[in-house]
Amino acid sequence: MSLPIHPALSKGNVAVITGGASGIGLATAERLLRSGLRVCLADLDDDALSAAHEHLASTGEVLTHKTDVSDRASVDALANAVADRLGPVSFLMNNAGVGGGGDALSNPEGWQHVLGVNLFGVIHGIQRFVPDMVASDRPGLVINTGSKQGITQPPGDTAYNVSKSGIKSLTEGLAHTLLQQTEGRVTAHLLVPGFTFTGMIKRFLKEKPPGAWLPEQVAEFLFESLARGDFYVLCPDNDVTREMDEKRALWNTYDLIENRPALSRWNPAYEAEFEAFMKK
Repeated sequence: MSLPIHPALSKGNVAVITGGASGIGLATAERLLRSGLRVCLADLDDDALSAAHEHLASTGEVLTHKTDVSDRASVDALANAVADRLGPVSFLMNNAGVGGGGDALSNPEGWQHVLGVNLFGVIHGIQRFVPDMVASDRPGLVINTGSKQGITQPPGDTAYNVSKSGIKSLTEGLAHTLLQQTEGRVTAHLLVPGFTFTGMIKRFLKEKPPGAWLPEQVAEFLFESLARGDFYVLCPDNDVTREMDEKRALWNTYDLIENRPALSRWNPAYEAEFEAFMKK
């Protein structure tokens, strides 16, 4: 017996995907096109947009639009182009993302860039597209791409962690607002990929590591989760299971409850205790 689909994923409906020219965004677009939706890919990379359009054009109706999600005016221009060419939007995926911000004491320009794209890019997408979804009488679906780093907070790229933590809080608040205002007609969901071989990873690793999923696997898992009505789309990968993710998240929660040092998972004084906890 096949799982039911979200009504916003009906044939002929319009989807907008930021960061859609590669990786998870492109894999999601391909899946939507095969289901009969019309798709706009928004991205800042002209070459990637051209390649994506060529790759997908035979699959269905595809519009590409160069967009800087950190710039509200650019997102406004995207929305106007979609309205003129395709019509009302039923599916919005705020997926554009960057890394490389740095730790709390470094790289102010990097922090501005990461927060501008990862967090404010999602805010701009939500505030431009979702009010129209709410005002209509049509089903709507919003996917915001978060990260496990926004949940477990590994040290290193603190700017990235902050941006993805913000997306988690934003999406939770959005989901509650939509429930109040549309009684489930328009829904929001948080996609939390595992280790995925995307363009961000390919800059450092030329070949897919055995532990990584492909973007197509993430897209498949996303739609299976949507069919179940999941809000948190917490993806495993080839190295990390659901059980491991749950334990890591629980350990972080208990940092607060037990008043342990911040990020105790990476504190040498708690190394043995954490390892024992994971083996339980």
